[in-house]
Amino acid sequence: MQAIKIIAFDADDTLWANEPLYRNCENRFAELLSNYGSVSDLRNILFSIEMQNLSSYGYGAKSFSLSMIEAALKISNGNVASNVLQEIIVLGKGLINQDVELLPNVKEVLQFLSQKHPLVLATKGDLLDQERKLLKSGLDSCFHHIEVMTDKKTSNYERLFRQLDCNPEEFLMIGNSIRSDILPVLELGGKAIYVPYHTTWQHETISEAELKNQNITQVENIIDVLKWFE
Repeated sequence: MQAIKIIAFDADDTLWANEPLYRNCENRFAELLSNYGSVSDLRNILFSIEMQNLSSYGYGAKSFSLSMIEAALKISNGNVASNVLQEIIVLGKGLINQDVELLPNVKEVLQFLSQKHPLVLATKGDLLDQERKLLKSGLDSCFHHIEVMTDKKTSNYERLFRQLDCNPEEFLMIGNSIRSDILPVLELGGKAIYVPYHTTWQHETISEAELKNQNITQVENIIDVLKWFE
């Protein structure tokens, strides 16, 4: 870690809880449309529509809300009741307006590391939504730079390196998604630490084949990151 000049953190499910909120919405969505199919079938249709919409809407609560409405119309062949659509809209607004629940030890880790290196928040999603969550978290003063990315592929990280005037080997990424936070950075020659979260969005899961021959540094709790800087 002696070569590291910049430390970047993912936000959702690395710094604060996020995926459980979406899971709760999915469960309520399935309840509202239970007359049209099983929970697993309804969730699969919703996920399929989410994936189709990523290129148009990107990530985040607004994208998810639009996908829920579209899925409800598809599942019901356009017969979904207006009160059900209204509740789906309320679910989406609830996601946007949720309080932010910091994960354990996050504040201590950021405060400690910010005294040693410039910290970057490198997250993906809707700009307004992520800025709102950061403000609610009270962590904004810890970060030297905020980057809300449309996606987290190698091309996105290359752009971030240029903006930060940083070589890959000088960059450390810390996050909960192997697909988005770890593998692209390692591929570019950077360093990454994987901090698993107890639940992961289906889109972020990764196969054993994709993990083959990957030397991934993992810690069980974000506080364990500090041992690399002692």
